[in-house]
Amino acid sequence: MEFLVTMTTRVPDGVTEAEVAEVRAQEAAHSAGLAEQGRLKRLWRPPPAPGQWRTLGLFVADDPAALEVVLASMPLRIWRTDEVTELSAHPNDPGPDRIALDPGAGEFFTTFVLTVPSGATAADVDAMTAREARRTRELAAAGQLVRLWRLPGDGRNLGHWQTAEAELLRKIVDGLPMAPWLSVDTLPLTRHPSDPGTVAR
Repeated sequence: MEFLVTMTTRVPDGVTEAEVAEVRAQEAAHSAGLAEQGRLKRLWRPPPAPGQWRTLGLFVADDPAALEVVLASMPLRIWRTDEVTELSAHPNDPGPDRIALDPGAGEFFTTFVLTVPSGATAADVDAMTAREARRTRELAAAGQLVRLWRLPGDGRNLGHWQTAEAELLRKIVDGLPMAPWLSVDTLPLTRHPSDPGTVAR
């Protein structure tokens, strides 16, 4: 199973910079070990929030309990809270072994919420679904769509993209066959220094 974990760290008052540096070094080494075990696939930094560090991590575990064991083993957990989102397989996902390949491109998450119009027939939905599948295969082949998952909740999906700029991604998303049925939120991602995908490259 794959999980997206939002990790928010707040260092308590009174902790020295040397102590913070030591824990962060331990965290980097431990993350490298988790990556070697296949438990940690990617790390990103979303836009910062005042007074906290935030990291997004893509983890693999047998179930939520096994994931919690992994998260609890991480050194920064002493100052950190974790929000876990279970990711389910999407039929149009390019594949679990895909990572962003272009180090010069930006990475983004898009949260899609699908709302089928009340007047659409089953045949309309089937035709639209087939067109969307063809287009996502093209975008994956072009290296722009990296991964695609289903999120908890009806009609909710998460896309992982790499493009040269946010405006190009907007045009791609606007051009999806299902675009008239979608509401989309886009989150720009900054690469994390301990990201296993970056290190692997």
